[in-house]
Amino acid sequence: MIKILGMGCPSCATLEKNVKEAVKQLNKTDEVIKITDIKEIMGYGIMSVPALVVDEKVLSYGTVLSVEEIKGLLSGNKASENTPKQGGCSCGGNC
Repeated sequence: MIKILGMGCPSCATLEKNVKEAVKQLNKTDEVIKITDIKEIMGYGIMSVPALVVDEKVLSYGTVLSVEEIKGLLSGNKASENTPKQGGCSCGGNC
């Protein structure tokens, strides 16, 4: 299961769109759900959104990944898969 953590900001919506496109391009059948409940988001130990969680593992937070980056993570082709990719602040603007 793939989760997008965020409260509805434009960056969260973009990450959700990119994840859905990556899943489609990879011909995967994973369910993509959006989590907006702040208490549930805090349970993942992240301090900025948007965040990408796959099989209950945080893969990125505080940044909007590209479709290609997401495809790499979902395919297991990223060497940095064990370390979540993080951005600047929660605005997703790479501050």
